[in-house]
Amino acid sequence: MNFFSWLQYDFMKYAFLAILIITPLFGLMGTMIVNRKMAFFSDALGHSALTGIAVGVVLGVNNTSISMVVFAIVFALLLNLISSKVSSSTDTVISVFSSCSIALGLAILSQGGNFSKYSGILVGDILSITPREIWYLFVILLAALAFWFLGFNKLLAVSLNRTLARSLHISAGWLENLFAVLTALIVMVSIKWIGILIINALLILPAAAAKNISENMREYHFFSILFSVFSGVLGLVISYYTNVATGPTIAILASVIYFATYWWGSHNNI
Repeated sequence: MNFFSWLQYDFMKYAFLAILIITPLFGLMGTMIVNRKMAFFSDALGHSALTGIAVGVVLGVNNTSISMVVFAIVFALLLNLISSKVSSSTDTVISVFSSCSIALGLAILSQGGNFSKYSGILVGDILSITPREIWYLFVILLAALAFWFLGFNKLLAVSLNRTLARSLHISAGWLENLFAVLTALIVMVSIKWIGILIINALLILPAAAAKNISENMREYHFFSILFSVFSGVLGLVISYYTNVATGPTIAILASVIYFATYWWGSHNNI
């Protein structure tokens, strides 16, 4: 059996190209999400996809991707605004928004027993991606790279000490809103192929695994992208030969890498 026989099919070639774009993107953004302790935030964004679809259905929007993206951006900015205004802890605010959002989305989409039409988005299907959608992902990757090069150090300064960031003339509010919008775009653009239930795992696990064994920021980013790409490509291949959904397979591999690096880091005092 030829190990690379899966590349003879166009849908597998497209899926492979998508993986090569999505996984570095997730590895890069994951480091910023983990650094800012926003794992719950990105999870809430994923859940809000159902509400975005529901809003599109109610408004008669034919392209649910548009309604998902618009709703996610509004949702992310609203979360940022309220989190900065209320006295409750941020995770409480996010939990309230997430619970309300997913309940509303499920209520609307399940009306008349029609939720089965949208159940596929829970797990996703990377094999259904088209060349045009791959280009969309590539544009998002370029935007994320630009933000990382221009804004990572500033965002890190805001995360560590907002007062220090202000003294350096860093506009924390604008930067955090821009990061929230970029995160929302990445989650919503990718969710169709990754799935609501596991997209947050693919954002968080590679970065968390990298943090287990990294001694500096350069290693942290390198290992996060490496673990993300490795689990993505191997997960795609394994899912092809085992006939298991690609997204969950990638998430399982990323989980294995996380536990392996956790064991390695704890035994080597990193």
